[in-house]
Amino acid sequence: MSDPILATPQVEPRPQRQKRGEVNGWLVLDKPIGMTSTHAVSRLKRIFNAKKAGHAGTLDPLASGLLPVAFGEATKTVPFVQDGEKAYRFRVQWGSQTDTDDTEGRVIATSDTRPTREAIEALLPSFTGVLMQRPPAYSAIKVNGERAYDRARDGETVELPPRPITVHALDLVMFGDGEAVFEAKCGKGTYVRAIARDLGEALGCLGHVTALRRTRVGPLYESHAAQLADLEAEGADLASFLMPVEAGLSDVPHVVINRDSAAQLRRGQSLLLLGRDAPSDGIAYATCGGVVVAFGPVEQGALVPHRVFNLRF
Repeated sequence: MSDPILATPQVEPRPQRQKRGEVNGWLVLDKPIGMTSTHAVSRLKRIFNAKKAGHAGTLDPLASGLLPVAFGEATKTVPFVQDGEKAYRFRVQWGSQTDTDDTEGRVIATSDTRPTREAIEALLPSFTGVLMQRPPAYSAIKVNGERAYDRARDGETVELPPRPITVHALDLVMFGDGEAVFEAKCGKGTYVRAIARDLGEALGCLGHVTALRRTRVGPLYESHAAQLADLEAEGADLASFLMPVEAGLSDVPHVVINRDSAAQLRRGQSLLLLGRDAPSDGIAYATCGGVVVAFGPVEQGALVPHRVFNLRF
């Protein structure tokens, strides 16, 4: 069976990037297997010589794919990306369960049963929608101030309570001898490893993830991703890899304002939004001269600036 998990994404033209003296913007890294998300951010900070950077959602070391990294003023938009819908492509091996729900852990149970394609497809609808999911013991969730994976590695039995998640879609894209490949679209807080574990238990065959790739985070897709080798290449035009600060707000309504209105928002004053196309509620952001100025809730027809950006027009 061919392996679609680690396939190189099709290269598409990148959207126009901003070029500024300071490092402000988004970089979507195609994180390689074996690297932690924290290490990836540290490496990018050195490459760009950036003072401030943070990622929008941890990606396990054994996983590859999209790790959105925000620099400078873009860090103010991290929650919008982090809370967005995510997409994954992952392979599950049937017949064994591990304590980490992936290949990093030790096998804790085995089964000679193997599911049919029909059995898998019949089960998938029950794995979509709003569900209660028990997170893996080896996860970054804190238990009394400590990460669950730290407690588990110390030999402690960790039982995390189920919590609500949303799986928008779960599709079987390849079926083979003893394994299967799935694509999932899900909300914040969903553990793909737990989906594989629960599928194996429900099918009576057990299972764990053997390959995992994240293909989307909120408004950011594989076509936006940069390879670490390209960023570290001699003479690389680093600014060309940066997406603008407002890339993290792509799913948020926005209004274009003049300089006087921008100054008003930057003083922390609400701005009355005029025009029939102006958003009347929810969250919105404003730009002036193509530069993001502020975002916040729209209350009684006015934009309330909860966060203001220190960017030059």
